Amino acid sequence: MAEALAVDDAGNVLVAFHRVAESPVSAPQPLPLALVAVWHADRVLLVFNRYRHCWELPGGLIDPGETPHQAAVRELREETGITADPLAFVGYAQFVLAEPRRTEYGALYTAAATPPEEFTPNDEISAVHWWDGHTAPPGRAAGLDLVLARLTLSG
Repeated sequence: MAEALAVDDAGNVLVAFHRVAESPVSAPQPLPLALVAVWHADRVLLVFNRYRHCWELPGGLIDPGETPHQAAVRELREETGITADPLAFVGYAQFVLAEPRRTEYGALYTAAATPPEEFTPNDEISAVHWWDGHTAPPGRAAGLDLVLARLTLSG
């Protein structure tokens, strides 16, 4: 296996990032996840997940009958209140998850947005933070997501 791009505390590994055209026909499987890197100037939006107790990119599971794009738009709106559509598809992240050990993929999108005046916490997300990518986030962060955010800037 090639060198890992990132490994998190639980042993989950970001093994590759595939910059390809978005195509439902050729999407890698299993593809249960869609994430969004929302940028404002040189800062990316992180959300604090109440359940995982860490900062991460907005996103989540793709519901049955949803496309990855639809899931990304929905998750971004549900978690942050931001409506950013269209989103730009960046590529597929390939993960090897630790427990149970398996390979999964996530669709990664990006968008530009103006930070809303106010954020309203919800059942899943307690806070938002516009991270500069250079300083440490304000607490524990999902390292795989931070690497993915940076990958949306390089091409």
